[in-house]
Amino acid sequence: MYHAQPQDRVSHPFTVTNRLVLSIALPMTLAYLTTPLLGIADTAIVGQYGDAALLGGLAAGAIVFDVVFTTFNFLRSGTTGLVAQAYGQGNALEEQAVLWRALLVALAAGLLVVLLGPFVVAGGVYFMGAEPEVAAAMRAYVSIRILAAPVSLINYAILGYVLGRGEGALGLALQFILNGTNIALSMFLALSLGWGIEGVAWGTVGGEAVGMLTGFAVLAWRFRREPRVSLRRVFDTPRIVRMVAMNGDIMIRSFSLLAAFALFTRQGAQFGTVTLAANAILMNFFLVAGYFLDGTATAAEQLAGRAVGAHYRPAFLRSLRLTVAWGFGLAIVMSLFLLLAGEALIAFITTAQDVRTAANTFLPWAALISISGVLAFQMDGVFIGATWSRDMRNTMLLSFALYLACLFFLTRSFGNHGLWAAFHILLIVRGISLFAIVPSRMRRTFAE
Repeated sequence: MYHAQPQDRVSHPFTVTNRLVLSIALPMTLAYLTTPLLGIADTAIVGQYGDAALLGGLAAGAIVFDVVFTTFNFLRSGTTGLVAQAYGQGNALEEQAVLWRALLVALAAGLLVVLLGPFVVAGGVYFMGAEPEVAAAMRAYVSIRILAAPVSLINYAILGYVLGRGEGALGLALQFILNGTNIALSMFLALSLGWGIEGVAWGTVGGEAVGMLTGFAVLAWRFRREPRVSLRRVFDTPRIVRMVAMNGDIMIRSFSLLAAFALFTRQGAQFGTVTLAANAILMNFFLVAGYFLDGTATAAEQLAGRAVGAHYRPAFLRSLRLTVAWGFGLAIVMSLFLLLAGEALIAFITTAQDVRTAANTFLPWAALISISGVLAFQMDGVFIGATWSRDMRNTMLLSFALYLACLFFLTRSFGNHGLWAAFHILLIVRGISLFAIVPSRMRRTFAE
């Protein structure tokens, strides 16, 4: 287990303000919103071919990569927390060392994914059980896009480093370049050159490569005058063990959350096609709201981690209060918007009257889920930044177990209303259980 070094105990006071919170939260909210826009753009590009099988293959392939890259999401969030702590200590060499460790893990993991590519493709096709035309399109898309796995994971590590230093504007610029290049190349290759779904896949590979090269150029410019970190420091065993343990905890948390979404979809399918479609529309409302909440959660990651590294309790408390306050404020605005405009949005998304009616019935559940989930989002950010990953893993498993029980009992009595209630309970329990642990963890972390 990692033990703080003597220099880690030196206090480095700094002031947390609303302006500081928003300087991280607002750019990263915009950066996260480029992700669904990229999905929309890819769908629109493939949609120009008028082939339902291609659209199905693209959607199925996207699900495969959601699973694959969720596995390695720790390369972004874990790197953010560790870099933020080194930044709080004023330890530039350790910031670099964390980055190099993350880059090495990203490269190794990415190459492993490429080597396992044929199995990933075969497993995805088998799991989806799609028609031959859809399976063929999915196979073509995944086989090409998986070649970018090392580059994609390296971009995770670079973004984690940038966010760990609180550079939200730079993070936004890197994401804009990556996703913008992706869209431009996909349009050119798929539409101008007529490469079809393969063009979209190669466009993604190209966008990731340009994003990585841009990130490395920024790092090279930044490090050109700084002392070089030694290999001995990069391969410091206690710190590597700490990083591996933290990353494992985050991976378990991410998988549990992914399983919760999958079970939600599966259980909704048991209530019929109309309910399944209605739930899919409504869950997208929550996912979009989640991109907004992720911005303030990212601010919590950086500021909490920086405060722990600085060993400065007032900054930690202030960052906790401000990010939670901004998170709840944003969640309330999102919920009110969906309550007022939700029916119009549903009508815009689908013309099927039975789906509209079902979605309108369950709209309040989807509209209010931002408020139920905001504390979970914010506490995730705080615990990642403070590297209290074991508690985050344990409370996630506890919440997931309760979620399974609620799925079993509530859906039997209340149908789809019970399903939505179970998901609310999952988020509420996660947020409250993490929040309840904060005082004891804070006393131990900031003990003299």
